[in-house]
Amino acid sequence: MKRIIGILLIAISAASFGTLAIFGHYAYNDGMNIYTVLFLRFGVSAFFMTVILLRRKEHFPRGQILVQLVGMGALGYVGQSFMYLTAIKYSSAGLVALLLYLYPFFVAILATIFLHEKITRVKIIALILALFGTALTVGPVSGQLIGALMAITAALIYSIYIIVGTNVMKHVTAVQSSTVIFASAGIIYGLLTLVNGAQFPASNSGWLAMLGIIVISTIIPVVTFLAGLERIGPTNAAMLSTLEPVVTVLLAAWLFGDKLMPIVMVGGGMIIVAVIMLTRSELRKLESASHIT
Repeated sequence: MKRIIGILLIAISAASFGTLAIFGHYAYNDGMNIYTVLFLRFGVSAFFMTVILLRRKEHFPRGQILVQLVGMGALGYVGQSFMYLTAIKYSSAGLVALLLYLYPFFVAILATIFLHEKITRVKIIALILALFGTALTVGPVSGQLIGALMAITAALIYSIYIIVGTNVMKHVTAVQSSTVIFASAGIIYGLLTLVNGAQFPASNSGWLAMLGIIVISTIIPVVTFLAGLERIGPTNAAMLSTLEPVVTVLLAAWLFGDKLMPIVMVGGGMIIVAVIMLTRSELRKLESASHIT
């Protein structure tokens, strides 16, 4: 049951994260800049999570765990988002998205080295399917080398974030960890907003887009991801997260009229097949464990 809940949590996280580009589109069209968007995203999310933390009567993390969580927010989230958004200036969004989704490979390698996680044949096949599926889904095209390097760096930073989070989540709840991560990222982006100037929404639609970013694209996916990560491990969580670009492409087609090319649909199908393979593998493990006990 623990693994089934973990799979569902990661799927919810991926679907929610997939809405970020959609809400971001509306926010930027309303005159906001990236620093203000990210400051409001993490700052307000931190406030909400602090209220929930206090109502649940949970304490703030302390000691080494606190330091690791601050690093996950101030270095992990800030570094990954900065590299990702800067890379788009030098390379196509499709290429950057593809390179970002190299992170399941990095996670698998790091988990094998540092967490001694076993890489099964099913996981290898699923990873390859997901990578090729992502390539077809986002439609990568050429770009400058610096953009590609930044995107790869973003993938590596996010991989380290997941590996660190795997250990941290053994000691804290998803609410505790999310509160510190959001607050750390919010402080950094608050300082960057002061330096670069704030550009708040100009209309109600802009504020509604920000509310969507905060609740649907930040609080829900991060909390569910961290909770799922503790249940199914880093490699499985990274693999299941490849559902995200499928959700983004489908929403863009529905809301913005983007054409769903056959090659994109094939790529999305490959990702779904990879996720199904991984899910079936996890369910078999669950059944085997229940027979043993």
